[in-house]
Amino acid sequence: MKIYKLLSLLFITFLTLSSCSNNDDEDIQDNTAGNLQLKFENGFNNLGDIVLNQTTQTSANGQKHQFSTLKYIISNISLIDENGTEFKYHYNDPDKGAFIINQSQAAGGIVYINLSEIPKGNYKKIKLGLGISPTAYLIGQDGQGLFWEKAKQEGMAWSWATGYIFTKLEGKYGTSTPDTGFMNHCGNMGDTAANGTPDLYREVVLDMPTTARVSKDITPSVHILADFNQYLSGKKALTLDLNNNMAMGSSQHLVDVSNNLINMFKVDHVHND
Repeated sequence: MKIYKLLSLLFITFLTLSSCSNNDDEDIQDNTAGNLQLKFENGFNNLGDIVLNQTTQTSANGQKHQFSTLKYIISNISLIDENGTEFKYHYNDPDKGAFIINQSQAAGGIVYINLSEIPKGNYKKIKLGLGISPTAYLIGQDGQGLFWEKAKQEGMAWSWATGYIFTKLEGKYGTSTPDTGFMNHCGNMGDTAANGTPDLYREVVLDMPTTARVSKDITPSVHILADFNQYLSGKKALTLDLNNNMAMGSSQHLVDVSNNLINMFKVDHVHND
């Protein structure tokens, strides 16, 4: 009987240790980094896919306008998880972390940005920079040489001064029909402090309606709508006229445009596929 009891105790102990070992194995998580895709869709009033030279919008002040060129720079992307931890994607490193959204290159109305080596996590918010921050600009050639060349090739750098064009909007406007040309190029010429010019770089934090679950097996796709009705009908209602329809740089009109445009972004939905 004693031998039987001893064997029973040994058996129970073995089962307990085995169960603990299995639980320990289950607690070991695979933290392999994953990828994430951003999909930018430019539209008016949450209706996407602006067709260049065709889609016409009427502003709050009654002007009609359409775009022939629509480009902007996105940089300093950050992902914020459910615990409030922020992952900065090549922050202030334009060569690796800045992207040009060009409507003429949209596929099915979408411009894609693919981000790699994202830490595994459940992300609830995303932060975006519109333009290039002064800190990134001042790092010099080493951290932005490649992006600087790309910006020049895509017409997102000044030909007459040193600096980036953050947002390039061109097209036509008018009262009854869009028949007068306009060019609004928002951006900075080099060191804003040294030049005494306002900084037009802006940042915004967006909530995700669905958690983006990044892992080695799941590459979330975050669909971002950019509502360009904000351009003339946003925080401040603007009117194009002979004083500002050919504005380039960082005039007060372009400060107002930048303040309007940073509010155009919204995460419409997230796919975890």
